Amino acid sequence: MSVEAPRSDPMSFDAKSFVDGLPARPGVYRMLGPADEVLYVGKARSLRSRVASYFQPGNVHPKVHALVAKTARMEVTITNSDTEALLLELNLIKKHRPRFNVILRDDKSFPFLYVAANHDYPRLCLYRGSRKERGKFFGPYPSAGAVRATLHQLQKLFRLRDCADSYFANRSRPCLQYQIQRCTAPCVGLISKERYAADVAAAVKVLEGRNDEVSRDLARRMEEAAARLDFEEAAHVRDQLASLKMVQAQQIVTSDPRHDADVIAAAPGNGEYCVALMFVRAGRSLGSTTFFPKAPLAEPTEVLAAFIAQYYAEREAPPEIIVGEDFEEIPVLEESLGARSSHRVRIAASVRGIRARWLEMMHNNAIQAVKMRNLARASIEENLAQMREIFDLRATPKRLECFDISHTGGTDTIASCVVFGAEGPLKSEYRRFNIAGIEPGDDYAAMYQALTRRYKRVLAGELPAPDVVLIDGGKGQLAQAARVFAELELKGITLIGVAKGADRRAGQEQLFLLGRDTPTILPPDSSALHLIQRVRDEAHRFAIAGHRRKRAKRHNRSILETIPGLGPVKRRELLKQFGGLQGVLRAGIDDFLQIRGLGPRLAEVIYEHLHPGR
Repeated sequence: MSVEAPRSDPMSFDAKSFVDGLPARPGVYRMLGPADEVLYVGKARSLRSRVASYFQPGNVHPKVHALVAKTARMEVTITNSDTEALLLELNLIKKHRPRFNVILRDDKSFPFLYVAANHDYPRLCLYRGSRKERGKFFGPYPSAGAVRATLHQLQKLFRLRDCADSYFANRSRPCLQYQIQRCTAPCVGLISKERYAADVAAAVKVLEGRNDEVSRDLARRMEEAAARLDFEEAAHVRDQLASLKMVQAQQIVTSDPRHDADVIAAAPGNGEYCVALMFVRAGRSLGSTTFFPKAPLAEPTEVLAAFIAQYYAEREAPPEIIVGEDFEEIPVLEESLGARSSHRVRIAASVRGIRARWLEMMHNNAIQAVKMRNLARASIEENLAQMREIFDLRATPKRLECFDISHTGGTDTIASCVVFGAEGPLKSEYRRFNIAGIEPGDDYAAMYQALTRRYKRVLAGELPAPDVVLIDGGKGQLAQAARVFAELELKGITLIGVAKGADRRAGQEQLFLLGRDTPTILPPDSSALHLIQRVRDEAHRFAIAGHRRKRAKRHNRSILETIPGLGPVKRRELLKQFGGLQGVLRAGIDDFLQIRGLGPRLAEVIYEHLHPGR
């Protein structure tokens, strides 16, 4: 059930009458501004008590004063429980992104380590995405680098394969991984299924924190090999055991290998908070990462509560979440996360021993991350201020955009646009443009097309306008940008062309400012030049990455996709049955007829298409 206050000016909002009409029941309240924009969304166990607290004369909190001053009216929704109120609050925050709420800008997708279960010789690999595949998942890890480091350790210990199944199925001799002793070459039968399965089981035990059990198994195997005078095998197992002990010594562990927890600490920054998060799985730390949620005038406990609610809204929570401070939302969050995760979730605010050391470590990490972010921001602001002086701009630029073009011989042309602000790169606002309908290799036309498409949206108010646009190129590319801006009648944006110097080396860049006949050449130690180089190089990297992906997609396009009458389902079935494209190429018409759904005519078409002229 929803209740709302009548529309009015902020000064005429009758808070007392509105509060008197509220029930002492759980629910969600929304504070709206004069333009009916949602300023803040909150939940309450008792709507009457919580909303009334905002209008008490003794409430001197700066956030409350700023919020109440802008509130024109309020709306509330009564719920049946605190948990329902929490879920509704999350949905409304996600929908409206109110300026006074703590907003987690969460675009991180954390990788897992995956052990497949549908193969005689399972692979160990990095995995992202839905965990619906058959097998075991370990993680999450804070980065792909952390997963690869673990994979590297396990490959040294147990020599398990990490190659794709299609690659594995078409090997006729061992690959380089075998030569450098990172794989036992199961693809060519150099290890038995039983022995390989034992190595997989040992690796899984290590990932589950059962290192002591693996150590005992290895010691037993070493003694058995020595007893039957197989000293080469005994030496190999001895080296495995030594490597395992070295890995154990490098890990932060608890006494309980079944311990799964996330450790969360927050530290205030310059108008925002840093939240440091460490993943502990099977009693060992998998690493940490940081977030910088938007949190204007928020208290640390409010940040922790909002972070936990928003972060775990899309993820399964571990059995324990360790935080540095107690807050009133803990019981509701525990109930909500437990129901969503199908296991009991405990949020621990008072911890001792190694948990306390973890918490201290994360708190120090958060403080250090805030310092580094502030230093980086101060450096960029200084560089932007120097740009204003050098190019005689009316104000210090706050938003830079840079464009670059990438292609190979005029094919697969991609244009990139990267965006920088006072806090550094704004990667969520990066964009790529597939360029089509131009003469191959015409960089001027490609630049014209990309700029037109981008700034039509700016002109329509869909995107914020930049203060400075950098064009990777000289006078020709800059002229295209000027043409686009003149056609769209865009004003107030400074255009700068960034051309390489005579030797094409960093530090010799020529900067062409629209309206100036001669280029500006800054000294190599200029901080403004360093910023321009950084933005230009990022645009170049982003363009090349997009071009390579587009080129690889075209080159790697399966020949099966060009066969008439062969749809995606049958293509997948062919690849699955024959272990990849090489297996399909070796198959004959009779082999194709064994595939369900492939008749004689289609089998002949496939064979003739794959083997023209035969």
